[in-house]
Amino acid sequence: PVELPPGFRGKPEYNPEQCIACAACTIACPSNALSMENDLEQGTRTWSIFYGRCIFCARCEEVCPTGAIQLGDDFELASFSREDLTIQAQFRLASCAECGAYFASEKSQNYVLSLLEQAGLPPQEADDRIALLHLCPECRRKNDLPRVKTLIQEAFHDRL
Repeated sequence: PVELPPGFRGKPEYNPEQCIACAACTIACPSNALSMENDLEQGTRTWSIFYGRCIFCARCEEVCPTGAIQLGDDFELASFSREDLTIQAQFRLASCAECGAYFASEKSQNYVLSLLEQAGLPPQEADDRIALLHLCPECRRKNDLPRVKTLIQEAFHDRL
């Protein structure tokens, strides 16, 4: 066996139990080894890594908010088939409380809810944010528009 130096970056080890399918790793991956695909008919999101493209740069590890990806010591990835170099995980998508469209993973919503609880927001403010969390971006804009209009009108009224 090869003796590895401290800080050696081997292949990313993935823990789907910790993953919230937020897509931060897929955005940060310079080699496009990571990807996510939504199936809006089934209401699922599929996360996948193809080790054949991975350059072991550790960007995925750096941006993962839950530590679901950690670089390990394994670097010998020889394989006879492409499928052996691919790992996938599937997640349920949350649907909008207003229009029913799928827009985010359920696990990421639960993660944000737990962060709001930890922040100790006043109950009224927390309730408002939680209600917005269950809306897709389009419905969130529609629901928030009257409030924004009022704020703008108040700001201009104060200047006159």
